Formats: sequence, structure tokens, C-alpha cells
Amino acid sequence: MYNKITLMGRLVSTPELKATKAGVPVTSFSIAVDRRYKAKGEKRKCDFFNIVCWHNNAEFVCRHFTKGSMILVEGEMQTYRPETNGEGKNYTWYEVVADLVSFTGERRNGERVNDPAPVIPEQNGITAL
Repeated sequence: MYNKITLMGRLVSTPELKATKAGVPVTSFSIAVDRRYKAKGEKRKCDFFNIVCWHNNAEFVCRHFTKGSMILVEGEMQTYRPETNGEGKNYTWYEVVADLVSFTGERRNGERVNDPAPVIPEQNGITAL
């Protein structure tokens, strides 16, 4: 089986760094990803994705990205169900657990906004090289 997703979009809000009770850094945020097509006479639509980052990735995102920043995320899609909303109806929650986060080389006013170097993911607390 294979579960891999790659997304590039803009942060909907500035991420905040938090920690678990064990002190593990974590952050979660949403990104807006434009669709590749648009109907004639309509505005381009976008989809919103929930992202969670752990360890070095969480610290990196919170240090370098703010609302509106373009970000590249690679990871695995996870689902949680059933959840119950305030009306007692069940729904499924989707989020991407990021393995890699990276700058996109985006430019504003002719200047590079950030460096395109990716963060090397950690596996079981060991940085992969």
C-alpha cells in the first residue's frame, strides 16, 4: 500500500508552535491550494488542506512561514472518524502529516522571499540524511 501526498499552497493563518505533554514540538495549520482549472467567467476555486508538523518540521514552519506564505508539503494523508459535530452528526476529519516541508522559491517584488532548501525529515527521533 502507498500513501503519499504533495501539496503546494498558501498558509491560511500564521502557525503557532505548541508542545505535547512530553515536550514534542508540534504545529497544525491549513493551506489553500488553487485548482488547476477555472470555468470561464468564474474565479479560480481552491481547496483547503489541514497539515500537522512534528519535531524539526514544526519548528522550521513556525520560524519561517506566516499567513499567505507559499509552502511545499509532502506527507501522508490520515483520517479520523467518526467525529461528532455540535449537532451530533458524524463526520470524517482529514489531515496531512508532513514528512517534508520546503520553501518554494517564491518571489515578491523581484526578490526571492526564501531559500528553497528543504527540511530533512526525522524518523523515530533520528534525522535522516
